[in-house]
Amino acid sequence: MTTRFVSYRTGLLAFAILGSAALAAPRGGSAGAIKLPPGFSIAPYATGVPNARSMTQGPKGVLFVGTRVNRGKVYAVLDRDGDGRAEKVVTVASGLNMPNGVAWRDGALYVAEISRVLRFDGLPAWLDGPAGAPAPKPAIVRDDFPTDTHHGWKFIRFGPDGLLYVPVGAPCNVCDEKDPRYASITRMKPDGSGFEIFARGIRNSVGFDWHPETHELWFTDNGRDMLGDDRPPDELNRAPKSGMDFGFPACHGGDIPDPQFGKETGCAGTTPPEQKLGPHVAALGMRFYTGTMFPEPYRGQIFIAEHGSWNRSTPIGYRVTLVRLENGRAASYEPFAEGWLAGDRAWGRPVDVEVMPDGALLVSDDERGVIDRITYRN
Repeated sequence: MTTRFVSYRTGLLAFAILGSAALAAPRGGSAGAIKLPPGFSIAPYATGVPNARSMTQGPKGVLFVGTRVNRGKVYAVLDRDGDGRAEKVVTVASGLNMPNGVAWRDGALYVAEISRVLRFDGLPAWLDGPAGAPAPKPAIVRDDFPTDTHHGWKFIRFGPDGLLYVPVGAPCNVCDEKDPRYASITRMKPDGSGFEIFARGIRNSVGFDWHPETHELWFTDNGRDMLGDDRPPDELNRAPKSGMDFGFPACHGGDIPDPQFGKETGCAGTTPPEQKLGPHVAALGMRFYTGTMFPEPYRGQIFIAEHGSWNRSTPIGYRVTLVRLENGRAASYEPFAEGWLAGDRAWGRPVDVEVMPDGALLVSDDERGVIDRITYRN
C-alpha cells in the first residue's frame, strides 16, 4: 500500500491511501504496448531524460525539456541529423526549483521555476562548442511569483501576441486566496514587464496552445479532488479574450457548485468548459496538430497528454487523447494513444506533446524518463 500526502491551505495534512491501484510501474512496459489507430506507430525518440516534462523546440534539431523535481534539470535533446531519433542528451542547467516550463524565443530559452522565470542566452553556440565548456548562466526575467510548491510548477509558452503566458496554480486542493494571481493564467513581456492577469478561475493549467487560425487560447485545467471518483471532470477551455472567469473555486466543470465555496454564487457567470474531459485524468500538455504527416482528419485538431489519476479507486488516463473541432468549437473527445496503463498499474505517464517539423508527434513521459515519437505511414 502506498501513502501519498496532499497539502491543504486549511492547515490540515490529509493522507490519500492508494491500494492495489497504486502507481507502481510494472516491469517490461515499452512503446510497443501502445495502441494507436491504423497506420500510426510509436518508437523511442530519446531515452535517458529523467522526469521528462514540458518540451519546446530550439534551432537545428534541438528539443529543450524541463523537469518537475526539486533541484531539477533542464535538458537539450539533440537530433542533429533529423532521422527521428535523438543521438545525445545534454544537461543545460541543474539545481533549479521544479523547472517544469520551457519556452524558446528569439535565440533564448526561458525556464519557469516555482517563483521565477529565467532566460538562458547563447545556448546554441554553447551546444556547438567544445565539450566541457561551462553552460551559460541565466538572467532573471521575473522572480516575484508565489513560492508555494502545491501546483506551483509552471507550463510557459509565448503567444502569437509575443507575450509570455505563465499560469499560477491554486496552492491547495480547493481554496479562495486573496492574492488574485492564484488560480490564473498571467502574461508579460519577454523582459518581465507589463505583467497582467489574462484569465481567472483556473485551478491548475499545465498546458495550453493557440488555435492556428483564430489565435484563441485553449488550455487544459485539472479539476479538484475529493468529490468522488467521477466528478468533477478535467477541462479543456477556450479563452478568446482576456478577463474571462472559469469558475474555480466556486464552480467545477461548468455546472458543479463547490460544496464550500459555491454556496452563494454557484456556477453563475462561469465560463463552461469547451470540452469536459475524464474525471481526474490529469490533463496536462496539449497542442493543435499543425503538421501534414498525419491524415487530414487529424489536422488542426487537439492532442492532449493525460498524466493519469493519482487517487481514483480505478485509475484512468495515462494516455493521449484527441479532441476534434467543428467550426472552431470542440465537437468530440476520444482516445488516440493508450496502453501506458496495464490493468490497474501504470508503467508510463504522458506529460506533454509537441508537433515536430516533419509532422511527427512527440510525447514526454516522466515515469520512464523517455520521449516517444508517433508517426504515420499509409
